[in-house]
Amino acid sequence: MILIGNKENIEEIQTRDKILVDFHATWCGPCRMLAPILEQIESKLAFDIMKIDVDEQEEFAKKNGVMVVPTLILFERGKEVGRKSGFLSLEELQEWLEKK
Repeated sequence: MILIGNKENIEEIQTRDKILVDFHATWCGPCRMLAPILEQIESKLAFDIMKIDVDEQEEFAKKNGVMVVPTLILFERGKEVGRKSGFLSLEELQEWLEKK
């Protein structure tokens, strides 16, 4: 499932066994290119994806050290276990997630 991160549900990241967070921006071309790839892969994942707009959730992005978009961070029970920045193809994303 793809969730939209907002002030009401952003803390779910701390309680999930595993969740992939997509830090993105509406003005970001690579972010728009990555969006359909995330939609394509989400049904194959055993965990959810949360999309967080860095312009709307600036404090949370800063707290997590997000300097560029898109940035994907894989969290397990609130702890970062993996990070990728920039555009990833479907194959690159699958390969990275398989290693995690």
